[in-house]
Amino acid sequence: MKELIILDGGMGTMLQNAGLGLGERPEIFGMEHPEILEDIQRRYVDAGSRVIYANTFGANSHKLRGTGHSVKEVLTANIAAAKRAADGRARVALDVGPVGELMEPLGTLSFEEAYDIFAEMATVGAEAGADLIVFETMTDLYEVKAAVLAARENTDLPVWVTMSFEASGRTFTGTTAAAMAVTLDGLGVDAMGVNCSLGPAEIYPLIQEIRQWTDKPLIVKPNAGLPDPATGEYSMNAEDFAVQMKPFADLGVSILGGCCGTAPEFIAGLSRFGGAAEDIRPVKRKGVCSSGQMVEFGGVRVIGERINPTGKKRFQQALKERDFNYIMEQAIEQADAGADILDINVGLPGLDEPAMMADVVRAVQSVVSLPLQIDSSDPAAVEAGLRACNGRAIVNSVNGEDETLEAILPVVKKYGAAVVGLTMDRNGIPQSAEQRFALAEKIVRAAQAEGIPREDVLIDCLTLTISAQQEQAAETLKAVRMVHERLGLHCVLGVSNISFGLPERKHVTVSFLTQAMCCGLDLPIVNPNQKEIMDAVFAFRALSGEDAQCGAYIGRFADRSQEKEVPRASSEMTVETAVLKGLKQETKELTAQLLEFMPELEVINQKLIPALDVVGEKYEKQEIFLPQLINSANAACAGFDLIKDRIAKRGGESVTKGKIILATVEGDIHDIGKILSVLFWKITDIV
Repeated sequence: MKELIILDGGMGTMLQNAGLGLGERPEIFGMEHPEILEDIQRRYVDAGSRVIYANTFGANSHKLRGTGHSVKEVLTANIAAAKRAADGRARVALDVGPVGELMEPLGTLSFEEAYDIFAEMATVGAEAGADLIVFETMTDLYEVKAAVLAARENTDLPVWVTMSFEASGRTFTGTTAAAMAVTLDGLGVDAMGVNCSLGPAEIYPLIQEIRQWTDKPLIVKPNAGLPDPATGEYSMNAEDFAVQMKPFADLGVSILGGCCGTAPEFIAGLSRFGGAAEDIRPVKRKGVCSSGQMVEFGGVRVIGERINPTGKKRFQQALKERDFNYIMEQAIEQADAGADILDINVGLPGLDEPAMMADVVRAVQSVVSLPLQIDSSDPAAVEAGLRACNGRAIVNSVNGEDETLEAILPVVKKYGAAVVGLTMDRNGIPQSAEQRFALAEKIVRAAQAEGIPREDVLIDCLTLTISAQQEQAAETLKAVRMVHERLGLHCVLGVSNISFGLPERKHVTVSFLTQAMCCGLDLPIVNPNQKEIMDAVFAFRALSGEDAQCGAYIGRFADRSQEKEVPRASSEMTVETAVLKGLKQETKELTAQLLEFMPELEVINQKLIPALDVVGEKYEKQEIFLPQLINSANAACAGFDLIKDRIAKRGGESVTKGKIILATVEGDIHDIGKILSVLFWKITDIV
């Protein structure tokens, strides 16, 4: 058994009952009425709370702008009130909510701006005497990352995080429970979980999912059931709440409290659990992720190699000209072709590699939801890529040189990434499998000494071309088998190197890939646009049993049209496809082409609006989520703006049909309603 930590309950509803008026900020109200705030928090402590949240949820510089109050003033006053109420019987948490603006690329708030806002709150909160920091009611994993790094890099306080999920199992921005768990586990938070939005019963399956991906202490802080749409009253009383919360303690959740609609009597019910939770130690699943897509290690996972300037003049040109549109097309092509992870390499002489790495990572993640592999030997570029990455990435790579290990492994540890270890050192690539295996062991030891779990070390036994060193193919395969069987680690290989310099390379590449997968290769770095390579992967998955009932294999080959080469986006793209994929430049260019032979209204009504209808349908069916929705809307706006400018230049008539009046909820915590309304206005106001 392990200690059960009881949190407090709802604060906003309690303050409203005590006189908080419509439109008033709770943090300022609490500062101006400390006796009311202290009374509420003291009642929670009396009910059994051993951690109470200071009344600081929205006290950031963005939300306090124009109020006449500073962050330091508001935080200091509210933390002091909580300290008086706790009176040594409970710890006081600095409570921090979302900034209130969408993060780039969906909104205008940059990672650096969010970081600075959270860093100010964390620093002031620590100085004011907070015992820990809780980031709660978060919906954007990227914003959470900025918050956690700000707290970690500016204070020594423990950091807890809870996110708010919809009934779909995702947050409003599409983050999954598994992605949250893996990312926050890697970043080293002290506890994580779920709060708000849902009641205990709806949160339970989310906690079951999170438990599979982390062994960190878990937090559950639900609402008092779901509110009545007519009255706004929550559905549960304190007794029902306690009954539905008991299974969490049995599941091993050790930190329990309440959110909206809960009061001190709810917390008193939790305190009667007896002070202990089951000590369950899960076997953690491992993988990498974006905010909305998890790729679990185990089975063959394809790493797409095409975002790399080596030997690619067009890609080099795109980097020099900052043509991110071309790079995004490369990402989309690989995702459509079946890649599971995308390798990002921007190493080109004369470029600011760290800055370019961050820009390319953000550009790629704006159009695809695949996890990323940050590919660089420059520690600054690796850190820039990891900092910009929304989710948990792989770092490619380190090798057996002590200097490289000492420079890059601490960065890998800081951001909780997985890492590829190349079996080479200053003497080059060893000729024998045994020597490569020895280097693999050295890299694993160095990673573990840095605090990186051995399961997060992926070994690349290195592929040499048979046109120059034919005998090395067998040594590479032998080394892969040794690493797979004797170390039990996942293996990476840049497969296409095997056929360099030979005619009809695909035959050699596919044969070597198949042999390597049989030896234990499960993370091949390949060009997924080559049909033969992906065919071999699908066939291997069916043969190995990874593809249950051969469903994916049948799906790929049942329709013989799949035998055609994967079409390139540049030659097959339509305006509808460009809108759906969120490609602004393509949408603009294709709209211009359509306007050469179609009137403006026909382009709108027959092309752009139907494309948005498809986007809306996919959003309703939860096939896409808020990031893709906003990207598609912004892409459509590029077409609408072109039409608007064209009409204006010739003095044409308006194509609007009237005025639209929009309204949002005053005081919307996340300001998402306002943002979406402005976006909708932009789509409709096309004159």
